[in-house]
Amino acid sequence: MPTTTLTTPKFWQAYWVTMRPYLLFVSGVAGMAGFALGAPQNVPAALAAFPAFFFAYGFGQALTDCFQTDTDALSSPYRPLVRGIIGKRQVLGISLAGLLGCCLILSWLNLLNLIPGALSVLGLATYTFFKRRWWAGPFYNAWIVALLPVMGYMAAVGYPAGPSAIFATVTGGTLVASVFFSYANFVLMGYFKDISADRASGYHTFVVRFGWRPAAWISDLFALISLAAGGTVIFSALAAPWPALAVFAAAAVVLCKAQWGIHHTSDETAAHRPIANVVRGFLLLHLAAILSFQPEWWLAALLFYGAFELTLQRRPEKGQV
Repeated sequence: MPTTTLTTPKFWQAYWVTMRPYLLFVSGVAGMAGFALGAPQNVPAALAAFPAFFFAYGFGQALTDCFQTDTDALSSPYRPLVRGIIGKRQVLGISLAGLLGCCLILSWLNLLNLIPGALSVLGLATYTFFKRRWWAGPFYNAWIVALLPVMGYMAAVGYPAGPSAIFATVTGGTLVASVFFSYANFVLMGYFKDISADRASGYHTFVVRFGWRPAAWISDLFALISLAAGGTVIFSALAAPWPALAVFAAAAVVLCKAQWGIHHTSDETAAHRPIANVVRGFLLLHLAAILSFQPEWWLAALLFYGAFELTLQRRPEKGQV
């Protein structure tokens, strides 16, 4: 039985930790990149879409945690679900309600967002099955996150734009590819810090199955593809705005640093450093995309990234990302 109830502040503090607040920025930037591509003129729509995208990651992360307490008990014993501070039934109910609320907001902006919204919830609920299989984990998680720019674009342009609308241009298709491969890289990189726990729990991730070095090379490939796709997004404009170019250059440097780091350590307890740089690279890459579509959003982008770094530094367990 959990030691807290929904009516106590301690429960909500524990649920907040379970949401991984430093990773809410991942879904926020991915969704708003698609929204920015839609060139919205409706400020209230943007203000409604942003919190839906931002908190979606946290609700989804809490949902998947309910199915992974076996490996988390070994790799992340600090987590409230593992410690019994909050219970699975509580977390499942709140997470599903939160995801439903996010989907309803985005469906209010475009009714057809119900389709990718339902798919994303189904994908999150079934992710653990695929995480156990080395050939599926990163790709299965990445397609769920890649739905976010699709939903963002649909929310921006409105009904009757459907899930295929963003793929009508090279820019839209490469934006989705950038999100897909950069997030797949984050997922694969994240497995490096949990090798011992995953092996003991029967999670046959790529790193567990093939070892550190082959997984690092696959990670390099994912990073290269995401940079190529992100660069295509930015340079598809004849004259890319300089803030987008500067942020893209920063993304390239940070991602290269992440890849160098994962090749130059073999200690899973030190893997959190390159993993953190992969997250930084993901954010910078898609902030660059946003600024290439909407350069006047530069101040919001700066504040957004600054808030991420502050939240990342305040995470409860420094060895986890």
